[in-house]
Amino acid sequence: MQVFMNLIVVVQLLAAIAMIGLVLVQHGKGADMGASFGSGASGSLFGATGSANFLSRSTAVCATIFFAATVALAFGANPGGARSSGGSVLDSAAPASAAVAASAAPTGPAIPNQ
Repeated sequence: MQVFMNLIVVVQLLAAIAMIGLVLVQHGKGADMGASFGSGASGSLFGATGSANFLSRSTAVCATIFFAATVALAFGANPGGARSSGGSVLDSAAPASAAVAASAAPTGPAIPNQ
């Protein structure tokens, strides 16, 4: 199981690095914004740019792989989920927060009212 989780982490890292690279290489929508104001361009300012090109489709594929790897890691971290313990995450955290609140209580002598 640990080898499978390590493989998913590697896939997630590679997808993240590829997605960062693809986003940085792409040409933004607002790059020609100044030219559209003064040059009498027929296209709209933020209108449709036509069909998706190879870079945008590759970015979508990398994002899907990254999302799937993240979901797989989340389910792999707790295979039984909340159903196996019969409660939620907050139910298991409640005793710990009560212990912290009890330890934060003052332990010195009380000052009497005058």
